Amino acid sequence: MEALIPVINKLQEVFNTVGADIIQLPQIVVVGTQSSGKSSVLESLVGRDLLPRGTGIVTRRPLILQLVNISPEEQRKAAGDDDGIDADEWGKFLHTKHKIYTDFDEIRQEIENETERVSGGNKGISAEPIHLRIFSPHVVNLTLVDLPGLTKVPVGDQPRDIELQIKDLILRYISNPNSIILSVTAANTDMATSESLKIAREADPEGRRTLAVITKLDLMDAGTDAMDVLMGRVIPVKLGIIGIVSRSQLDINNKKIVADALKDEHAFLQKKYPSLANRNGTKHLAKTLNRLLMHHIRDCLPELKTRINVLAAQYQSLLNSYGEPVEDKSATLLQLITKFAAEYCHTIEGTAKYIETSELCGGARICYIFHETFGRTLESVDALGGLNTIDILTAIRNATGPRPALFVPEISFELLVKRQIKRLEEPSLRCVELVHEEMQRIIQHCSTYSTQELLRFPKLHDAIVEVVTSLLRRRLPVTNDMVHNLVAIELAYINTKHPDFADACGVLNSNIEEQRRNRLARDSHSLSRDKVSGKDVQVPNGNPDGATTGNWRGMLKGSVSKPDEGPSEDKPKLLVAPGSPHRGPSVNFLDVRVPVSRKLSAREQRDCEVIERLIKSYFLIVRKNIQDSVPKAVMNFLVNYVKDNLQSELVGQLYKSMLLEDLLTESEDMAQRRKEAADMLKALQRASQVIAEIRETHLW
Repeated sequence: MEALIPVINKLQEVFNTVGADIIQLPQIVVVGTQSSGKSSVLESLVGRDLLPRGTGIVTRRPLILQLVNISPEEQRKAAGDDDGIDADEWGKFLHTKHKIYTDFDEIRQEIENETERVSGGNKGISAEPIHLRIFSPHVVNLTLVDLPGLTKVPVGDQPRDIELQIKDLILRYISNPNSIILSVTAANTDMATSESLKIAREADPEGRRTLAVITKLDLMDAGTDAMDVLMGRVIPVKLGIIGIVSRSQLDINNKKIVADALKDEHAFLQKKYPSLANRNGTKHLAKTLNRLLMHHIRDCLPELKTRINVLAAQYQSLLNSYGEPVEDKSATLLQLITKFAAEYCHTIEGTAKYIETSELCGGARICYIFHETFGRTLESVDALGGLNTIDILTAIRNATGPRPALFVPEISFELLVKRQIKRLEEPSLRCVELVHEEMQRIIQHCSTYSTQELLRFPKLHDAIVEVVTSLLRRRLPVTNDMVHNLVAIELAYINTKHPDFADACGVLNSNIEEQRRNRLARDSHSLSRDKVSGKDVQVPNGNPDGATTGNWRGMLKGSVSKPDEGPSEDKPKLLVAPGSPHRGPSVNFLDVRVPVSRKLSAREQRDCEVIERLIKSYFLIVRKNIQDSVPKAVMNFLVNYVKDNLQSELVGQLYKSMLLEDLLTESEDMAQRRKEAADMLKALQRASQVIAEIRETHLW
């Protein structure tokens, strides 16, 4: 199991090269208040003076310290290398690459210099770590993280929120579920007020990852001892409580070596705590940390391996989405243009690879515009909207000129129905505009979901958008002209012989004739002879020729049967109440005539009603034609034309040798992201190989 810690050190080194913390590696995090002896604990574990010492805040950047135990054979091999390491112990910093430090005073000076370089000289802190590896035959394999000490009050030029900054930095490291928390507390303080234990419990409420270290056992007040604390009677800690004796500042000033300090520590523990001497001290702490870290690594390794494999697959997919660097620019440009054109057409046809689920898109939205938006808008257009009885009467009188007319002038019907048909032009043009807007939206849809390669080349993307937009812009007036023509065609010739119009007239005549016969039968016993004879005069108008002529004159003949009746008696016969179902297949009687300011004669009322019914009947025919022909025109002149000519338009505008270099220029952001993804993938693959080298026997 000793082989596990070097494996983690290798993984740490692999991921440090890409500067990423996506993998939470097992490590020991040292937490404590300022001047509680954290750095002294680390120096005791290393056995050498290598950390900056002093009063106040000294550790201002995280120090990731990897202790690597080397055998005599490895020492000889290192001495025989090109580096020529002529020492038992040496150190390496990540930021100085392959430089070897055999003088530990130089290591301490380099830590100070690197701290000043990043954190400045104002006692501020930085979250950027310093990576140091110590190779020695006198250490056990460990990975430790030394963090700035907890403080309460800013001093000197420290920022006002220095306490929160340090706390956030500590929590960032100890929140890693794969870390072991080494909580350092001075023996001459009350353990119940320990800030390090408090913050450790925030990240590790159950205490499964926390080990407590009591420093400065030799500085306790006379007559007191730490027996209860070390036995866990004051505050129990699951992983245990270990007491040590560190060097005092005087010892450091007098250059007392760590080896002598360890001897003095052993003597002190034998004298003051003989029953606990074998369970305390720096050597026991080192062995305990080594054992805890190995077991912790063993527990974390399966999950770590799974995490690395998952991330490797994710970064491989991400790298694939960024594409490979362009070699054959001509082929790449043609391929991207062809793919975009194909995706555009597939989106319209509904066969695109990426189907939108949140809203209608492409051909589905065009269909919705045709049959829902446009269809409902046309149905909402009232056949008699904007017309009242006075308007109709005025049109009839103007069409007769100075002479009184025996029949309703045909020209008045044509003038009025053309005015109503003209109202269908605006919703038809609006339908073209909506389809044009959707064709524009399809461009963005294809760029975002379907052809992500275009995002690599922003200039090519902009050029494609410009070409397609220009094509759509050119087709818009052509389509609008066709829709204008469709309405103009309906206005050009009012076909009163249209089969549906003739049928509607015939149905109307039949209704009028039936109403007349019913009224005659109902009133035959009560009407006077002269009244009856007045009706008989009109009977010939009900002959088959008049009832089935199928034109508006036939309707007029059927209406002449009531010349002497007033409006109050005539109105229920010719008008249908609002909300009543219409009887004919093509006639709509839902509208109520607008009341007029004067009382109309029976002749005027009859003429108006005939014209209204004629307008309704013919308007419904034209509306049905427009509702059918406008979508067909839009599909032919806009949608299908763009589908058929899009690729040739793109190739003709963009596939030019002088544009290749400019269009296929990658954005700097994309090139940088590809490089980062490639580096991370390489690191993950290397990490996967490192873990794969572990044999099952190493775990036990």
